[in-house]
Amino acid sequence: MNRAVSSFFAKHSFVPHIDIDTVVDALLYDMRSGLAGLPSDEDMIPTWCNPPEKRITGRSVIVIDAGGTNFRSCLVTFDGQGQAQISSLEKTRMPGVEKELGRTEFFDQIAANLEHLKNKADCIGFCFSYPMQITEDGDGVLIGFSKEVKAPEVVGSRIGECLGQALERHGWNKLRRITLLNDTVAALLAGAALPDPGMRYSSYIGLILGTGLNSAYIQPAVEGRRKQIVVCESGKFGHVVRSDFDAEVDGATVRPDEFLMEKQCSGAYLGPLAAVVVRRAASEGLFTPALCKKLESVEKLTLMEADAFLHAPYCTDSVLGACCAECADDEDYDRMFQLLDALVERSARYTASMLIAAVIQSGEGRSAAAPVCILCNGTTFYKTYKIRDRVAGYLDEYLKRRRNRHYQLVSRDNDITLGSAIAGLTGAE
Repeated sequence: MNRAVSSFFAKHSFVPHIDIDTVVDALLYDMRSGLAGLPSDEDMIPTWCNPPEKRITGRSVIVIDAGGTNFRSCLVTFDGQGQAQISSLEKTRMPGVEKELGRTEFFDQIAANLEHLKNKADCIGFCFSYPMQITEDGDGVLIGFSKEVKAPEVVGSRIGECLGQALERHGWNKLRRITLLNDTVAALLAGAALPDPGMRYSSYIGLILGTGLNSAYIQPAVEGRRKQIVVCESGKFGHVVRSDFDAEVDGATVRPDEFLMEKQCSGAYLGPLAAVVVRRAASEGLFTPALCKKLESVEKLTLMEADAFLHAPYCTDSVLGACCAECADDEDYDRMFQLLDALVERSARYTASMLIAAVIQSGEGRSAAAPVCILCNGTTFYKTYKIRDRVAGYLDEYLKRRRNRHYQLVSRDNDITLGSAIAGLTGAE
């Protein structure tokens, strides 16, 4: 790393190359504390469910995917061979993103979003991607919102029960069941239900690295605990090294001092972090004077804009590329690239640490012929500059070589939708 960039990061306590083994150990300690009912950052939420033992056939289910800024809904129908068909798909805004809503308003808006699916199936698989306490009947009690959703009255509510009441107010027939699950559980279930031909997996993990960050794994039956999928709420892990940049971004969020690992890794925050880093670097003279002056006026950056520079530094279509094209020298380009790349590097290392901890806690992956299947979902994971490749490299080094555990990263089309459908129909049996 350029000495000036390294000194700038040191001054502001930013550590891009976190020690993965240390983070893994800290995560495992936190996970095991949560499972034992002791204080922990991660919620370690039991889901009371496992992957289905056989294919689902000849059934239809309404699927809702609510998370981030989008609200998606559709009908999923499994034919006689278990092949799924998705129809009546609609996408709109997540309630509570644009303005604060009360509890009744929140669920009535969801009901309005589902009008096109009214009475098309008698059960719902509801992927509600926020911290919930899952109940044994498949409902979910909201622990709290992340991703800047503003609906505080909904916290503590039984999501399925409240939605069922709202749907009946909107003229729906009474549903057999509304099954709540997290997007990480949906990803895990999609991996388990749609294995690669000829493969046998010893366990399954779901990873989300998009707007937010989370993981789920299958906790083995030990010490009187039943075998079941556990949602970690990994983004809430707080034992992270916080820089001045992180503190500034965190202070401007709806819930400061919470979801600290998510705020260092996920798409919702990497853009604002990049903006803070670039402005601070400009104000401290890290670039040539003309570029510093131009960059100080860059008030806002999205991850897409920062990522565009990393993929093509000399392209003028991005905000930063355009700024540099006007007055930057070669060293300016190098320093800008290193600043942004360090944010991606840190995200990849934390993500790999989280997955390594989940594999170890699952107790599986000991056979190379039966690895742990890790289904990854999220645009940040797949599209941000080299994150997927870096995560895979760190898994090879720190999980496979150092700990002799085996894994396979997979992806599936429509994974969250299909996993939610499987959960909705499995729960209704």
